[in-house]
Amino acid sequence: MVNITKKSIILPKRNPKSHKGDNGKVLIIGGSRDYTGAVALAGLAALRSGVDWVTIAAPEKVGYAINALSPDLVVKKYKGDDFCASRAKDILKLEKDFDAVLIGNGIGMHCKSFVNKYIQETKKPLVIDADALKHIKLQDVKNAILTPHKGEFQALLKNSKLNETNFQTHLKNNILLLKGPIDKIITSSRTYLNKTGNVGMTKAGTGDVLAGLCVGFLGQHLSLLQSAINAAYFNGLAGDILLKKKKGFTYLASDLVEEIKKLV
Repeated sequence: MVNITKKSIILPKRNPKSHKGDNGKVLIIGGSRDYTGAVALAGLAALRSGVDWVTIAAPEKVGYAINALSPDLVVKKYKGDDFCASRAKDILKLEKDFDAVLIGNGIGMHCKSFVNKYIQETKKPLVIDADALKHIKLQDVKNAILTPHKGEFQALLKNSKLNETNFQTHLKNNILLLKGPIDKIITSSRTYLNKTGNVGMTKAGTGDVLAGLCVGFLGQHLSLLQSAINAAYFNGLAGDILLKKKKGFTYLASDLVEEIKKLV
């Protein structure tokens, strides 16, 4: 196992002559009737990673709520409260303009057919988070960072008919970022340990920030592994700084987004 340190971090390089979009465009698919904030947190975190452009694809009512939350996020709105399987064709067409995609934040448990169809047919580097992890089999995933907590990890293993002793050999070209007191970033051959962070990060939304950072770095053309390392390290570091500033566990996921802008 390899411990992640500050020396493990590699930041994307920016061409001083670059134009809007040259430093990455990210698509985030999520949101549902009951969950609006998750995709907004993920989108803002992606922007804080340094990526140039973030578009949220969301159900119509969720989209208008996100517009009210932030003028920095572009929102593509779709009719209905949730994503249905037939919507996958529209999203696959939309993804062509983007460098990386995040799916799952706030998407809910009614979108299994949509999630599976999209994940099996996408051509883009992916980050898969939240409820999307409960709908899929690892064998159907390619070129992705998966970001489960313990419960989501167990659901993924069950769907995949795998267990904790044999799943690593089935990762292939995917990366698993298992969230916990010590984050584990697992490849098919190696495990990296991230020890930044604290128990204040059990609050809702911190995982959405982590996923947003992952796709933000991925959209700037870092590798899957480097994107996961950067995201875990900075997400936890922001939490550690906020713990000292707030003198306790009163900080929120939205505070992480604000703190990250001082770190990356």
